Amino acid sequence: MSMLDKLFRGSHDSDTLRPDAGAVTEIDDPPPVPEDDDALLAECRVDTFRAGGKGGQHQNTTDSGVRLVHRPTGIRCESRTERSQLLNRRRALARLREKLEALHVRPEPRKKTRVSRARKRKRVENKRRRGDTKRLRKNPKPRDLD
Repeated sequence: MSMLDKLFRGSHDSDTLRPDAGAVTEIDDPPPVPEDDDALLAECRVDTFRAGGKGGQHQNTTDSGVRLVHRPTGIRCESRTERSQLLNRRRALARLREKLEALHVRPEPRKKTRVSRARKRKRVENKRRRGDTKRLRKNPKPRDLD
């Protein structure tokens, strides 16, 4: 399945392709991250909105919140902490860049390890010793007097 197949699916009633928000689960070969902020911004859809929260009347009247959606991968980042739209855009770009670079990191495969025979023997001995200690704490069973 190609990356575009994961990002887009055909609608049921027409032959056009539409972006599917839930289709992106894992991308086999993530696209390269552009070095320049302008190039990365060109790959994104930029939405502005009223940020709300602290800042009072100023934030309630200006669209200072910024949401970036990276079109090739569907990853979204938003920032609404600053009162300035420009600063929020820079902050959202930095977050988006971090997320895109995290796609390129491949975790090292786990090395399989085995518990040694001596360690297993020691574990069983400790378990048996602990069980004996607990058994000694119990009240003795009553004997039948016939």
